Amino acid sequence: MVAPALLCILLIAIYPVFRTFSLSLTDMKMQFPNMAKYIGLDNYISLLQNDRFWSATYNTLFFTVVSVALELVIGFVMALIMNMPFKGRGLVRAAVLVPWAVPTTISATMWKFMYHDQFGVINDILFRMGFIDQYQSWLGSTSSALWCAIIADVWKTAPFMGLLLLAGLQTIPAELYEAATVDGASKVKQFFRVTLPLVMPTMLVALIFRTLDAFRVFDLIFVLTGGGPGNSTETLSMYAYTTLFRNLNFGMGSAIAVLIFIFIFLISLVYIHLLSRQND
Repeated sequence: MVAPALLCILLIAIYPVFRTFSLSLTDMKMQFPNMAKYIGLDNYISLLQNDRFWSATYNTLFFTVVSVALELVIGFVMALIMNMPFKGRGLVRAAVLVPWAVPTTISATMWKFMYHDQFGVINDILFRMGFIDQYQSWLGSTSSALWCAIIADVWKTAPFMGLLLLAGLQTIPAELYEAATVDGASKVKQFFRVTLPLVMPTMLVALIFRTLDAFRVFDLIFVLTGGGPGNSTETLSMYAYTTLFRNLNFGMGSAIAVLIFIFIFLISLVYIHLLSRQND
């Protein structure tokens, strides 16, 4: 009975992985596909000696760590607020989903217009408030472009994190808070002794989803900056795309994809280990 499902997984998931790995061991270029030959680990050695690869790796890790950390903090605050009883709570919960529901390419295009160095609303607001004395090229500066991408990503995905954490908060019995209040625990102690420990499994699951998604970021960077300026926002996925589809170097591009797979696998192992310890 499970054979059809296993066959679909084999064709859709497993075969492309093995095919990508086999291509990474060749020097295949799309211009000369019939002249590809086996070169072993040469592509991987070249990547490990390539400054652009390490720059893309740093950008990816920086983007992932900062954006996920901000989304966790903001999402937790949103979840705590939405868990409180107040009039119109259902409407607020529905409205919070709007940024997450907007397709990434559309939200990235919207933020690109907002960051525009001449007509962008962000420059206009900051200039009127006196924070800047002239309009800035936010996406054209190597020091601010990656931060602009992080802000756009946090705006879109923090509500998703908040709703996941809200689901965890709602599983905590109200009797625990009542007992803690009777025992004289303050709101701060209740948060660290009751709320945080009980919501931790849900938080780890949310972190798994967001970390893996942020590490594979492509569409946001592609639309917002294209990896520029000067590769300052180029992530590993963007680097793989450029190598594969612009330079048509399938061997090297496949090697980058395999390394991304390895990184994601290692990150997943860490989170799964933490989650298993939490459940124990």
